[in-house]
Amino acid sequence: MFKDQETPEEHHDTQALLAVLDAADRLPGAGLLRARSYELLSLAPASTVVEVGCGAGRAVAELAGRGVHAVGVDPDPRMLATARERWPAGEFLEAGAEELPFADGSVRGYRAERVFHVLREPGRAVAEARRVLCPGGRIVLVGQDWDAIMIDSDDAALTRTIVHARADLLGTPRAGRQYRALLLDGGFGDVTVEAHTSVFTDPSMLSLLTRLAEAACAKGAVDRDRADEWLAEQRRRAEAGRFLTAVPFFVAAGSA
Repeated sequence: MFKDQETPEEHHDTQALLAVLDAADRLPGAGLLRARSYELLSLAPASTVVEVGCGAGRAVAELAGRGVHAVGVDPDPRMLATARERWPAGEFLEAGAEELPFADGSVRGYRAERVFHVLREPGRAVAEARRVLCPGGRIVLVGQDWDAIMIDSDDAALTRTIVHARADLLGTPRAGRQYRALLLDGGFGDVTVEAHTSVFTDPSMLSLLTRLAEAACAKGAVDRDRADEWLAEQRRRAEAGRFLTAVPFFVAAGSA
């Protein structure tokens, strides 16, 4: 249920996260990556598929458009409110990845995108996925490896420091490279892993680098002057058409 009153800070945080998620969904290749994950679910018409950490609900709507009963779950009621507003025909429930509102063996597909890196205990989420999936059900995990973001820079050491400092603020920043082991340890079979690297040369991605640098400053990994110098270099690269950032995404799938 919603709180009686939302604080300005909570509203700002939700709107900021929505802006980041919407921008990510519009990136070149994002739609193709989602489509690939749907293929790996081996969708059966009218079967139930749960989208864990559904956010604003885009994947729920796209899955429903493929003829399945898609249900989105998310622990954030404000995010769910946005999903229901954008996709009024969708079904959305408030729940976390570690405790899903489904009976044992009651769903045919499980999908989570950009979720496991924020979990402290991703193994618990995998065990919960195994519980709710029916025999032969499919799980698909999609996410970037925050510790492996690649940025062209004159100062490689400082770039590594900034990337790793941002990654260390997350629950499981290297979850992407751990997907295979997580699924195997969770009892899944037929486990496959694909790597898809998105390369960005558009100056609009400077916003991502700004967030990385701000996080590194907040953590105390770099001082403000060094961070500002690093960002200034990246702006010069963007103006000269020499900007490049690459983000590896892992897509893992398995069968219950």
